[in-house]
Amino acid sequence: MTKQVMRAQPVSEKKMPTDWLAAASSLSSLIEKEVPVSEADRTMSPAVVDALRETGLFWMLAPTEVGGGGCGYRELIEVIEELSRADASVGWSFMANSECIAAAGAYCGDTAIDAMFGGSEKPIVAGMFGPGGKARRNGDGYQVSGKFSYGSGCGHANWFGAGMMLEENGTIKQLAHGPHVQVCFIPREKVQVHDGWHVAGLSATGSFDYEIPDQLVQEDFSMERVTAVPRRGAALFNLGFQPIVAAGHCGVVLGTMKRALQEIARVAGEKKRVGYPGLVGDYPTVMSEFSHHEASYMAARGYVLEVFNEAEAAAIAGKAITPYQQARFRQVTSWVHKIAADVVSACYTASSSEGFRGSTAIGRAFRDTFVATNHLYVDPVHLVHSASAIMDHYRDGCPPAPTE
Repeated sequence: MTKQVMRAQPVSEKKMPTDWLAAASSLSSLIEKEVPVSEADRTMSPAVVDALRETGLFWMLAPTEVGGGGCGYRELIEVIEELSRADASVGWSFMANSECIAAAGAYCGDTAIDAMFGGSEKPIVAGMFGPGGKARRNGDGYQVSGKFSYGSGCGHANWFGAGMMLEENGTIKQLAHGPHVQVCFIPREKVQVHDGWHVAGLSATGSFDYEIPDQLVQEDFSMERVTAVPRRGAALFNLGFQPIVAAGHCGVVLGTMKRALQEIARVAGEKKRVGYPGLVGDYPTVMSEFSHHEASYMAARGYVLEVFNEAEAAAIAGKAITPYQQARFRQVTSWVHKIAADVVSACYTASSSEGFRGSTAIGRAFRDTFVATNHLYVDPVHLVHSASAIMDHYRDGCPPAPTE
């Protein structure tokens, strides 16, 4: 596959880290300290945004050709997990920003790359790629407009992505997978951001509403949401953008599970409770439940990494993703959210009054997890949709995966 090379040299503000997870871990104390500010503002605090910018983490997934880190699935999942362990709102916002940045870097044309990545300020992209607007052909571009919700990470973004239903002759153009959705990338000054993000969990994600007034967007500043062919970037982009979205969602709830277990381990060694013989951790039922749910977290984490590592290995080998692997993406993403609901709920219950006293870590993990599990992308219906291809795998005698 031939990939285009951007014409302008990207700005290199700072050398990219060689250990992304270590970079994320180094921010944990700051992120936790800034939780009150982030929750009051309902978006990541300026200090956290600056730290993510200074470490280069925002651009870790973006293609190296545009000055990004070119990381793989495992690094992305582990970084989002670590940021979410500190504060799921930060992990969620980072997920949205890093993936939107990477999509623009991998799929947009050279003119857009020059404008977005070739100047003095690196892009931080946010937005809703689902269709909230409409587009029609206008010369070598698209005339677009629309209103969007859930623009996670848009509080500090300087570019917005927006999914537009493409109209032809008065009707929505249809592709093999469904409606043609052209995702357009638009600078912040041409976008109207509205408030309205008042929620129970993930409250600091800056998932504000926004509006794209009627305007012309050149072809290079857009991509079809499902069928776009990467022009640059790592092999994982050849699998499409949807698996990248799935990986990010998995990382968030892995992080909330890990934090919930961490908090219960602390509570068990510190707290006493009426009716218990001593410390909460001295009670066999508590210890048994902790061991059970910790095993669930570890099993879920292992399965998530296995699915994405296997698919990335296939991409690196130049193989197309199979229907079975596509099913595994959707299965594991919805399933890990069900596991997270069980694990975090059990930890919240074991925390006694600590869970509902202010913005405690266990209270946030509970609230954030149960907002994350309601996202359309992880709806249990995907377990239904993924079952057929996985059943076929079993009917075929469970042959080895393509990369084994």
